[in-house]
Amino acid sequence: MSTDQPPPGPDEPRDRDSSDPFAKHPRANGSPYGDHTAGPEPYAGMPPLAHLGRRLIARIIDALLIGIPVGLVVTALAGGYDPIEGNARSTTVTLVYVLVYFLYEGLMLTRDGQTVGKKAMKIRVAMLEDGRPPTGQAGWLRAGVYALPEIVPCCGFLFWLINVLWCTWDRPYRQCLHDKAARTVVVSAVP
Repeated sequence: MSTDQPPPGPDEPRDRDSSDPFAKHPRANGSPYGDHTAGPEPYAGMPPLAHLGRRLIARIIDALLIGIPVGLVVTALAGGYDPIEGNARSTTVTLVYVLVYFLYEGLMLTRDGQTVGKKAMKIRVAMLEDGRPPTGQAGWLRAGVYALPEIVPCCGFLFWLINVLWCTWDRPYRQCLHDKAARTVVVSAVP
């Protein structure tokens, strides 16, 4: 950037690293978390917030990693199922998937804040107040608020949908409802 031009405003594009289309760059005030008008400041050494595209791809990877084996095992044991039909067999598959996903996410997050999908996308879950992984209750709470509501017929899917979309309008931390419940944020993983 030349010195005779004013710096870009908070919503104008900045020079970006072309090797990382998901790179998050600081706003005008120097913080990748935007303007802080209310609430505590995040941990001072926190990496930038993870890009929403990376978060989505990580969730897709994790869903496939759990969904394909669960689907194959249940199909082999139960002789097939039709998820559209809504019979007892498809309900059982949904319950098994939700419980396996809950256990997977809870165990992975409480270990180091990353699932396989998050590792692949180089992002991690961090506690808002200090940046550490959500060990113990926080990791399990986050996993539970994400996965378990889908067990509730009809309303569970609606809550899940609102939950995962919440980060698209939440400011300044781009938290989903499961992040708010556990007081976590999703950040870029530091190499």
